Amino acid sequence: MRSTVAFALAAMLLAAGCGADPGDPASPPPAASASTAPAPSGAASGDVLHSSNVTHVANMPPQAPLDGPQAWGTDLAFQGDHAFVGNFDGFTVFDVSDPAKPAVVSTVLCPGEQNDVSVTGNLLFLSVDRPRGGPGCDDGEQEGESGWEGIRIFDITDKARPEFVSAVSTPCGSHTHTIVPGQGPEKVYLYVSAPGPEGTPTCPGPHNIFAVVEVPTGDPAKARIVSTPVISEGSGGTADVEGRGIGGCHDITAYPEKNLAAAACFGDGILLDITDRVNPKVLQHVSDRENFSIWHSATFNNDATKVVFGDELGGGMAATCDRNTPRTKGASAVYDLSGDRTLTLRGYFKIPREQQPDENCVAHNGSLLPIPGKDIMVQSWYQGGVSIWDFTDSANPREIGFFERGPVEGLAGSWSAYYYNGHIYSSDITRGLDVLRIDDPLTDPAKSARMTELNAQTQTSY
Repeated sequence: MRSTVAFALAAMLLAAGCGADPGDPASPPPAASASTAPAPSGAASGDVLHSSNVTHVANMPPQAPLDGPQAWGTDLAFQGDHAFVGNFDGFTVFDVSDPAKPAVVSTVLCPGEQNDVSVTGNLLFLSVDRPRGGPGCDDGEQEGESGWEGIRIFDITDKARPEFVSAVSTPCGSHTHTIVPGQGPEKVYLYVSAPGPEGTPTCPGPHNIFAVVEVPTGDPAKARIVSTPVISEGSGGTADVEGRGIGGCHDITAYPEKNLAAAACFGDGILLDITDRVNPKVLQHVSDRENFSIWHSATFNNDATKVVFGDELGGGMAATCDRNTPRTKGASAVYDLSGDRTLTLRGYFKIPREQQPDENCVAHNGSLLPIPGKDIMVQSWYQGGVSIWDFTDSANPREIGFFERGPVEGLAGSWSAYYYNGHIYSSDITRGLDVLRIDDPLTDPAKSARMTELNAQTQTSY
């Protein structure tokens, strides 16, 4: 549930080709509706604006050596009292046992766009989606047939001293990845997503696959690709600036307990049966040619009776939360998922606060709040900030809380925002780690839930 500048231009071309005229109000299809709920009353402090039910608890700004001009914060993962924050130049381990006072445990310099991160047991995984001279942290960027991109694996037994232990080269690299547990603790699988562009030395076409990497947890050096499932016929529905096809998937969210996964791929959302972890089967493709341009991410509700797909119109670089962009574009779409595993579009959600025309803003990474009987999630919107919204009524989703900062020149804002053990953690691209708290009768039941691990793209029931 993530983005990169590497294919932003291609994303913009796709957005221009698939969307209606931005000046067209573009009402949603008859079976769906767009949220028109007003924003909650807000309070301002400095350059921060937030709803009255949201408190800004803490901020940890970027620290050396991950504080360069393009050392951008990316995704988040959690384990026990620790948060792991990805960065284009490496990752940071924080102690969040006191959410009001996050403390740096270790900082690892290991450049590799975009270093999306996940953790399980004593292993940490990073996605690298731009060719480098090799898998090591000291290897620089390198184009051509000898370029390496894929998955890096670290041992985090000692979180103060993470150790690089192995790597796996994957087709077209690894833009994102998803942990899927095996039948026992001795193996985990990674579903590796990469958008292309096909036709490059590391990405032969047609790129209509994703890679399944098997990782023996006791011997991660033996990690290897065990399958490359085909997800569609031909390549993707767009092209980069040089005319090369972009295919594959941007992100895959797995719900192992339900043997389901939802893949956000170029041109489509795809529902998968993952009963056989190595050989997932496509159940359904859904398309929204009028409103969606880049299917970016997916989130199941707890009962797996709904899926929220996000559209990253403009590839994260564009200002799509302004008055000239229809509310069904650059938004999240709520699909009902029936008992026979059929997806049906019901409604759209987009933040109700207008952003400035120079603020990059679009639907991005989020996760559920563990609230029995309710479907509520938190989601990042780049410079649109962090939104907490309720989609219990699929056709009428509404915002119930928010946090955002004022305009920043260039790419900025919240990359990922997830709920973990009573607090919301947001990875801000340029401002570091933010910790938020929401106090609201609708969300207060979530405070009693406790998790030992969270990778937002690997959902577990509550």
